Amino acid sequence: MLLAIPLALLLAPASPPARQPSEQTQACLACHGDPDLTVTLPSGEVERLYVDYAAFARSVHGTRLSCTDCHTDMTGVPHERRPFKTSREFTIAYYEQCKRCHFANYTKTIDSVHYQSLARGDRTAPVCVDCHGAHTTTRAGQPRAEISKTCATCHAGVSMTYAKSVHGHALISDGNTDVPVCTDCHRSHDIAGPREQRWRLSTPEICGGCHTNRDLMAKYDMSIAVVDTYLDDFHGKTASLQKTETGSDVGNVAAVCTDCHGVHDITKTDDPGSKVMRANLVKTCQQCHTGATENFPAAWLSHYEPSWQRAPLVYGIKLFYSIMIPFMMFGLVLQILLHLWRVVVNR
Repeated sequence: MLLAIPLALLLAPASPPARQPSEQTQACLACHGDPDLTVTLPSGEVERLYVDYAAFARSVHGTRLSCTDCHTDMTGVPHERRPFKTSREFTIAYYEQCKRCHFANYTKTIDSVHYQSLARGDRTAPVCVDCHGAHTTTRAGQPRAEISKTCATCHAGVSMTYAKSVHGHALISDGNTDVPVCTDCHRSHDIAGPREQRWRLSTPEICGGCHTNRDLMAKYDMSIAVVDTYLDDFHGKTASLQKTETGSDVGNVAAVCTDCHGVHDITKTDDPGSKVMRANLVKTCQQCHTGATENFPAAWLSHYEPSWQRAPLVYGIKLFYSIMIPFMMFGLVLQILLHLWRVVVNR
């Protein structure tokens, strides 16, 4: 009989034994290990109280925490009935338990747009367990595509738009993890409001996180000069000046990346529906420049640096000034020095 066993099975390492629940956890599972355990709340909601210990053991907390590490008010078995009227009240009441271990990330959430909504009394605003889960918490950001799916729970419309974009299609349909997901642009715990001027003006830095990465852009045969060329033109200069004005709230006086390329609906630049496609560019410019004509976009060099081959007149003037201005400054300084020298000699 032994000879009938495949050699691979004989050589395969034995599976590690399943982690056994602690005595304290076993006491909790005496009730919460029942798949049929539920409670009907005053709101009429039926809340399931079953905890799948096998799933919890596989989570990131499975080898570190026991039930009462989070449910600190459960001091005896059986415990008192909780005075929650809705399922959401229960979630809100317990979400701050996360800060006992994750205090740094918890403090970041206080500055987020989600926390601001919660502070205003919006009970639908997401808290820790809405994104990370409760008993089945996995390692953050793994798999990467799950991040956008998590955000879609609340932001379904935005998620559908993102899924059709060049970034979303590559991630969801092609499994390409090089493209940005929600948290790459909006951050994770200290999520800023999309209408905040400071966040809007940081768009070039956000986009530049990927589009100035030499290795990543080389992989897709894309230029890394897009941010530098933007910052060198009149849009970028104005946006940079506005950003340095502390507390500036004068409105959108300069176009940033998303004004031209879109936000969640970014497409390839050669896509027929692209906002920066030559046929659509006038309409894009007219968002800020009312009355712009067909030849208006010709004043913009796009993200190309001027050269003798492209925009030779602009390049020639730039070259002239780069030589002429230092020459004039040198002549001015020389004149002052010669004048001072003559004053000293004449004495």
